[in-house]
Amino acid sequence: MKTFHLILLSFLSLFANAQTFTLKSNEIGGQATAQQLFNGFGCAGANVSPQLYWENPPVGTKSFAITIYDEDAPTGSGWWHWLVFDIVNNVTELKSNSGNLKSGLAPQGSIQSKTDFGVSGYGGPCPPPGDGSHRYVITVHALKTEKLGLDITANPAWVAHDLIHIGQITRVMAKQCKNEIGPFIEFLTRLK
Repeated sequence: MKTFHLILLSFLSLFANAQTFTLKSNEIGGQATAQQLFNGFGCAGANVSPQLYWENPPVGTKSFAITIYDEDAPTGSGWWHWLVFDIVNNVTELKSNSGNLKSGLAPQGSIQSKTDFGVSGYGGPCPPPGDGSHRYVITVHALKTEKLGLDITANPAWVAHDLIHIGQITRVMAKQCKNEIGPFIEFLTRLK
């Protein structure tokens, strides 16, 4: 009986110490600034992509991808603000302004494909005036493939398709809302 309890206790201890795949930021935990907002379409932000980092990726991860998506954009299909993929598995952070292709801050070998703004790189939030709150979904995808096989000209819907149907092991996401007060983190959760 003592052996059984010892095995059960060991198992529970392992389970309790299991680490969760987590997405974090030193810049957007709470009230965001105009730094991340788009500069155009009536918005006057700096259009600087946020610093993001992640911890405890699942075993077998061969690369990562980051996406920012506005699920409330009045388009009928949302709005892709940033798509970065082919991030090697030993990289666990995107520095602030990595979404600026000219900055050289994105991880070497990563690809930033077209957004719904029609260009590659980061395009910050900018909901239409009077459109109410928008939820911006920031996702890090842990992938089971080193390369998606897409390039900088890839359509955002195609990238999203390949992330979900070809390479994804799991993903972790945060939702950032934009309302009259400003953007803020709504919640942080893990999806499987």
